[in-house]
Amino acid sequence: MAEELDEGKLEHLLEHWIEHSESHSKSFNDWISKLEAAGFEEVAGHIRTAATKMDECTEHLKQAKDVVRK
Repeated sequence: MAEELDEGKLEHLLEHWIEHSESHSKSFNDWISKLEAAGFEEVAGHIRTAATKMDECTEHLKQAKDVVRK
């Protein structure tokens, strides 16, 4: 049987996902300079792109949360 889903549970889930994606983005950004210093410039570039996309994901999650709050 499917779990009952209401606005409160959905908002809680979205908050969790937002925190999780922000944490990943921070971690990615923390590693970029370390990778560059170690000579992994191309890898750092891909991680930078991933961080940017993670930030975009976070924005979509925040927009979804705003819809739930309406």
